[in-house]
Amino acid sequence: MKRLTVAAIITVVAAGVFTGCGNAGTTQMNSATGTTAESQNSQDAGTQSSAQSDDQNAAGTTDQTGSNSGTQDIGEDAALQAALEAAGVSESDASRLRISKDRDDGRVVYEIRFDVDQTEYDYDVLASDGQILSSDVELRNDDRDDDDDRNRGSNADVAISREEAIDIALAKVSGATESDIRIELDHDDGRYKYEGDIIYERVEYDFEIDANSGDVLEWSEERD
Repeated sequence: MKRLTVAAIITVVAAGVFTGCGNAGTTQMNSATGTTAESQNSQDAGTQSSAQSDDQNAAGTTDQTGSNSGTQDIGEDAALQAALEAAGVSESDASRLRISKDRDDGRVVYEIRFDVDQTEYDYDVLASDGQILSSDVELRNDDRDDDDDRNRGSNADVAISREEAIDIALAKVSGATESDIRIELDHDDGRYKYEGDIIYERVEYDFEIDANSGDVLEWSEERD
């Protein structure tokens, strides 16, 4: 009888031990599972934070790029007006007008040139606000230059006069007049030729005309 009782006690104790071990194992597994879940949540939070940081950096880059691409430009007409005001003349008085756009020391600049009577004006105008960066004013003496060309033509005994060369060049640019052309007689490569340019409606035409045959040796156009 005592043996049976002892055996029963041993069985009960063993069952309790196994039960405790099972609970402990389950607890450890649950704890491990909880730790893994917390780690996963932490990683997810870190990934989300990194993504938010990347989005903010991208947004900042976009804002900065947008700011740079949105640099103010007053446009050709406003730049021309600034140059005309600096010269104290009106556009209707100007001829041989050219406007080109360039970059100088990282700044966008309008290069503007025009003539009024016998005066040449050149201006560099800052595209962002119309500030005059530089100016150059040059007085010409067309009458003296014309006389010099005529004298050279007479001495050289060329077949084409200065006036005829002007007509040949102007015939190639519809609407252009003598106020739009500059021309001079030159001797190059053993022959006489007239060299010059026409600036009309913001287009520049450069030419060379044979002073004896009247043939157009060279002709080029440069647009803004």
